[in-house]
Amino acid sequence: MLTLYDFMGSGNGYKVRLLLAQLGLSYTLVERDILKGETRTPEFLARNPNGRIPTLQLEDGTHLAESDAILWYLAEGTKFAPATRLERAQTLQWMFFEQYSHEPYIAVARFWKHYLTRLSPLQELDLPERMAKGYAAFGVMEQHLAHRPFFVGGRYGLADIALYAYSHLAGEGGFNLDNFPQVNAWMARVAAEPGHVTMDHTN
Repeated sequence: MLTLYDFMGSGNGYKVRLLLAQLGLSYTLVERDILKGETRTPEFLARNPNGRIPTLQLEDGTHLAESDAILWYLAEGTKFAPATRLERAQTLQWMFFEQYSHEPYIAVARFWKHYLTRLSPLQELDLPERMAKGYAAFGVMEQHLAHRPFFVGGRYGLADIALYAYSHLAGEGGFNLDNFPQVNAWMARVAAEPGHVTMDHTN
């Protein structure tokens, strides 16, 4: 059976739990509290030397890290995988966007505001730029979604899962999405997909 090492407050972990649920795959959930350093122990680092969740242990004992790589592995051969060469490239395009232009701003702002009791002076200085770049990412998404229901190929897929995870939590980071109607409509469509589970869902 698959074993998922995860922190329930993580959007990156939620991506994987969401796809596992929609695929109907059984797995063992092992929670590791990143706030208590539980991914920095020798035992965990033997599974993932980068010391991060999610980490997925496959049936043969192999460990796979990085949330988007895990999504790609799980989706292989399923309806969630992109169907053509171009759609595969476009899916990767949006997954790279999520990791480089979306998550570093929207997820980090959320972590600082949702989990830290107070920000350091450096974080206080950095926060306005994080917020501005987060809104810029939502602007790119808003424009793309103006004429399409989902990010790639006109259907729900990996790019949507990757981007939904932290987008739907943006309010916890202080983002106001009232001026992004297309993003809000897209998030409602994602939440209405068969097999959808919420962030606090456990296997």
